[in-house]
Amino acid sequence: MDMKLNGKTALVTGGSKGIGLAIGTALAAQGVAVTLVARDEAALTEAQSAVAEATGARPAVIAADLGSDAGRAALCDQIETPDILVNNAGAIKAGGLRDLSMEDWRSGWELKVFGYIHLCQRLYLEMAARGSGVILNIIGMGGRAVRPAYICGAAGNAALIGFTQALGAEAQSAGVRVLGINPSPTLTDRMTTFFKGKAQAEFGDESRWQELIAPDAFPFGRPAAPEEVADLAVMMASPRIAYLNGTVVDMDGGGQWSGRS
Repeated sequence: MDMKLNGKTALVTGGSKGIGLAIGTALAAQGVAVTLVARDEAALTEAQSAVAEATGARPAVIAADLGSDAGRAALCDQIETPDILVNNAGAIKAGGLRDLSMEDWRSGWELKVFGYIHLCQRLYLEMAARGSGVILNIIGMGGRAVRPAYICGAAGNAALIGFTQALGAEAQSAGVRVLGINPSPTLTDRMTTFFKGKAQAEFGDESRWQELIAPDAFPFGRPAAPEEVADLAVMMASPRIAYLNGTVVDMDGGGQWSGRS
């Protein structure tokens, strides 16, 4: 199906690996001119080559620190406002209230919560002046299926869910759509690295990492795949469903109803 995205432009933060890279690849395959943003220049170069190999289209890359107001402002000053903004950068530290310092809270929220809000503030206003645009926030199920052992992420993600819905309510009058996706645990490089380390410790063989993914812990017996999140992102960004706005989709395989999100 033609998603009617050919010729559009997209900025994808946290685009060097995992869900961000998968979204960048999926958009490029639809003819979107993609710019990937991340901190690590070497990882971005690898991502650029991976997208080019998969799609035949070579994305632009920008190394930027999005964990500060100055870094985000510098990024916005060097780009043209894209047709599609995908906010994906940031991971919030796990732990209970007594486990986390205030610095843990501030650093986690500075990149993800305030990072998303700041880029929306800068780029949404320009999209609204133009009369078109899509903002897609990759948030996380921690804001819906809240757990005390992920209290910082629960609060941060819940804030972003509310922010996305509220901005979507405003954006409709300007011809802009604001949407979100809440992925549950997804088999990204971060998860793979964790299980490889655990397999090395338990079995002395990191190649046995898949044995540690307990089917009973996940809906459908497995974590989500980054490509599944990316395909949903493409669909939501497409003008084919232009009436979808202010919606945050829970992509958790129904796990929130069975305690497996």
